[in-house]
Amino acid sequence: MKKKILGVVLTAAMLVSMMAGCGATGSGDSTGGSSNGGDSAGATDDFKVGVIYIGDENEGYTAAHMEGIDGMMENLGLDASQVIEKTNIPEDESAYDAAADLAEQGCDIIFANSFGHESYIIQAATDYPDVEFCHATGYQAASSGLPNMHNYFTAIYESRYVSGVVAGLKLNEMIANGDITEDECKVGYVGAYPYAEVISGFTSFYLGVRSVCPSATMEVKYTNSWADMSAEAEVANALIADGCVLISQHADTTGAPSACEAAGVPCVGYNVSMISVAPNTALTSASIDWSVYYTYATECAMNGEAIDTDWCHGFADGADKLTELNENVIAEGTEEKVKEVEAAIIDGSTHVFDTSTFTVGGKSLEDAIAEGGEYADYADYVSDGYFHESELASAPSFAIIIDGITSITE
Repeated sequence: MKKKILGVVLTAAMLVSMMAGCGATGSGDSTGGSSNGGDSAGATDDFKVGVIYIGDENEGYTAAHMEGIDGMMENLGLDASQVIEKTNIPEDESAYDAAADLAEQGCDIIFANSFGHESYIIQAATDYPDVEFCHATGYQAASSGLPNMHNYFTAIYESRYVSGVVAGLKLNEMIANGDITEDECKVGYVGAYPYAEVISGFTSFYLGVRSVCPSATMEVKYTNSWADMSAEAEVANALIADGCVLISQHADTTGAPSACEAAGVPCVGYNVSMISVAPNTALTSASIDWSVYYTYATECAMNGEAIDTDWCHGFADGADKLTELNENVIAEGTEEKVKEVEAAIIDGSTHVFDTSTFTVGGKSLEDAIAEGGEYADYADYVSDGYFHESELASAPSFAIIIDGITSITE
């Protein structure tokens, strides 16, 4: 798998929109790849960008971030000497050491891409107040009180939902072909950890499935690792053995799709296209175009403009997407339905977490909140008939196991 995995397509209109948002709210090194140029008024020859990755180009999540950094370089006209990337940095003191080293090398802005990096990045932001620090998937930037500390994520639940629609249409095709019955529409999900990020993701995927295949249920098992190919394959096989007829994932390798290909079970991936490893079973993948954020934040830093403390955008700004649809596997009419659903999300006529579409313990979420207890904390998130995911903060907050989903943590 090479660094250039996902095509970077960022229109001029979208770039103008995103750049206008600047200041709207408050283990080894590898030097960045090639740049084909483009000019930015704020670009200077001595401006430097540092990046800290949990993995490397062989792991889908980091590969997608690397592609985003490449896109940013192209959009802003930065060359290889201006970007320093550190790969395979674990979620421990190594993250602080990496951040401090990048700051000492003169980086003006530093990105870190894994949840467990956050406390170490906050420490570095404290020690290097003249450097901008941006952390993906975290939630502590606002409470840190540091003007140079920022969190970012995308509305990935939108592309999860749409990928769920793709999966639900495939289930309907399997029912129509007599491969399964409506009662056998059980979906399996390979989760990394039982965190809100993962729960929000598999719930939005499931709601997408059920929007077109109402009889579907889902079983979730966890690997307790972001990227463990053998564990992901093992969990996928366990889910298939439990009667799951379609598999999706919030895990970063090709382990699950490879297992699905061997078993002949349709699958939906994450981050990057899985068609190369599962040509007969991969439908599509929920994915992110990280270049949108990297371009926005870097240009803000170049121009001395404030970077949002919490940044989250989705389909409407090109930050979320599906990878290519596998024409050999998807159900008839999928491409048209995907366009329809994406358009409805963009215009606001469809809300992924519409509370009329699910229940919790047999009750509406509003009723569960009103009764107090464990759901009372979600009161601020629910209004106008839906859960406002990633609006109060960029990091996902939906951590509710809804009816129809079985989450197995052991």
